[in-house]
Amino acid sequence: MSIPNIITLGRILLVPIVVWAIASGQMEVAFAVFVIAGVSDAVDGFLAKRFNMASELGALLDPLADKALLVSIYVSLGIWGAVPRWLVILVVSRDIMIVGAVIVSWLFGKPIPMKPLMVSKLNTVAQVAFAALVLAALGFGFNSSPYDLILMGFVTVLSLASVGLYLVEWVRHMSTIETGARPE
Repeated sequence: MSIPNIITLGRILLVPIVVWAIASGQMEVAFAVFVIAGVSDAVDGFLAKRFNMASELGALLDPLADKALLVSIYVSLGIWGAVPRWLVILVVSRDIMIVGAVIVSWLFGKPIPMKPLMVSKLNTVAQVAFAALVLAALGFGFNSSPYDLILMGFVTVLSLASVGLYLVEWVRHMSTIETGARPE
């Protein structure tokens, strides 16, 4: 168990705290926990790369921690009414579709290589920026318009583009599976 992995596990443990903070209307706390999680993500990534502490466990845990945090925040803000529910459905559905495609390819004995696309990285940045803006605006009582609408547009477009490109890659990858039909 390396230091970056311990930091990542700590970030996973922050998920219920941020959900509690949003659910109880403690948006300043939710924002602070979100910032701490972001800093911890940067620190564990730096340590893993700089001191050659990268591991297979870390490669699995890090994106899991990021997704758990973002999905939990979006769902919580959607339930709270601070984020449109259609956006929550889009963000969560995208992740479910990607995970589902990975599982199906694994079940067919044709695991798909896990390599994030650039549009997916941009999507994550947009999701983080939008969540941070919403939490900050709620926590510190300022009007985030029109920046919230702009970021929401980026999240929408990038989520749709990301899932579309992943779907194309997945279909291309899976199209080489043998059907089991016998030649005549």
